[in-house]
Amino acid sequence: MLSGLVLIVIKFVTPAFIYILIGACVMSMLFGFGILRPDNRFLVNLYMVLNQITEPVLAPIRSLLPQFGAFDFSPIVVLLVLQYLFQPALIQLYLTLAMHGY
Repeated sequence: MLSGLVLIVIKFVTPAFIYILIGACVMSMLFGFGILRPDNRFLVNLYMVLNQITEPVLAPIRSLLPQFGAFDFSPIVVLLVLQYLFQPALIQLYLTLAMHGY
């Protein structure tokens, strides 16, 4: 039961969050460079939803990192942590739970 929940997080939730984070970063850059216009309500609303999903994770990381002018490196840190620390730890937890019959 518990191993199934860990497997769902490994297979669906973590990759979905990664795609949402990348989408929010790309949209932020496109709005910043003026490629996407702020009068397009659909894109603005989509960006706001993506930002609301990612901001609770990015804000604590952003407060720990030093300021680099207009550059925000918190999405890169979050992506690295998810890819190289969080997912391998979840996979190891899944294997441990599966071996013990949970």
